[in-house]
Amino acid sequence: MSMLQKIDEWSSTHHPKWLTVLRVVLGLFLFIKGLVFIKNGALLELILTNSSITQKALWLSTAIPWIHLLGGSMIITGLFTRLAVLVQIPILIGAIFLVNIKEGFLSGGSDLSFSIILLLLLLFFLVEGGGPLSLDNYFRNSSKR
Repeated sequence: MSMLQKIDEWSSTHHPKWLTVLRVVLGLFLFIKGLVFIKNGALLELILTNSSITQKALWLSTAIPWIHLLGGSMIITGLFTRLAVLVQIPILIGAIFLVNIKEGFLSGGSDLSFSIILLLLLLFFLVEGGGPLSLDNYFRNSSKR
């Protein structure tokens, strides 16, 4: 049995129902952040321009909102949860180290602590998966029938 199968088996037997609520809230936050970035695209471009990201990476101002929207909705429904989380992790790492770390914890407009909490939740659900109340679990169980 591979390590991923062992993690998946452990996750399916040790997943309280309240973690589903936490997964949905995480997905909602990412989805809403994607909507905010789409509504105010200039804000994201300004953030990326002021960070240490080169001018060649400004295509990220188009990609990040859509990744948040798609990934957030997949996390909410529990469809390909680990894949959706895996795609979100580099964005949050970039948000922490390239954008928010300059402002620090104590600045009024900083999203650093929020980004760190989201990253920790993403890492948790990378291991935990979607849980019993997810489309991942539904499709897994319907294929066994």
